[in-house]
Amino acid sequence: MAAAVALAVALPLSATACGGGSSSSGDTIVIGTKFDQPGLGLKNPDGTMSGFDVDVATYVAKELGYAPDKIEWKESPSAQRETLIQNDQVKFIAATYSITDARKEKVSFAGPYLVTGQSLLVKADNTDITGADSLQNNKKLCSVSGSTPAQRIKDKYPGVQLQQYDTYSACIEALKNGAIDAVTTDEVILAGYAAQSPGTFKIVGEPFSTENYGIGLKKGDTEFCTKVTDALKKMETDGAWKAAWDKNLGPAGLPAPTPPTLDPC
Repeated sequence: MAAAVALAVALPLSATACGGGSSSSGDTIVIGTKFDQPGLGLKNPDGTMSGFDVDVATYVAKELGYAPDKIEWKESPSAQRETLIQNDQVKFIAATYSITDARKEKVSFAGPYLVTGQSLLVKADNTDITGADSLQNNKKLCSVSGSTPAQRIKDKYPGVQLQQYDTYSACIEALKNGAIDAVTTDEVILAGYAAQSPGTFKIVGEPFSTENYGIGLKKGDTEFCTKVTDALKKMETDGAWKAAWDKNLGPAGLPAPTPPTLDPC
């Protein structure tokens, strides 16, 4: 059940290292995901990859004809995702990637394969932050550059001191050492971090958005989008989707929701 996804380590991203970049080379495929999000996309100390997004991407790759050991994982920070796709550095990205109109101008999406919502993570002993509205009193809030949650805070909560870091793991460290008061992103991401450090953090308030995670791919590639959508559909119906949730996010206390309805390409 917890079978590790093999990581190509000999020459990482060898498929993109020459010829101006290519998202696939022969019998390998380059897939983008996060490397620092426990429960979703995490590069483990031994070099293996784990998480719900990783399992979804691995399943899709299998349906496309690529075994796990033929996947080359490419770290895909929030602010770089569209560029990685546009420059053919990855074939597709599964990296807590919210489907938005602005992003659809640059890339196409298959999905959504997961629906979540923006929430807040604070230290376990915090009592003065109870939800989004309690952030307005000059609270220091951390999110990631280029992310949907960061933009929402700027648009809707101008009284917040927003700190933008490159990764959520950097935000978590800042929360741990008291440099910031709260971290905001999607609830499933926060749950992964909370589960990683039991008793250290807590999620507060109700989610204040709806985020539809999709698989990002080359804009206008309807044929490939349809293949990915078919793979996601199969994953949802054969039980693999729920198994991936239970394995990766169940330990955080989040029960598996009903898989979302997939949009046509």
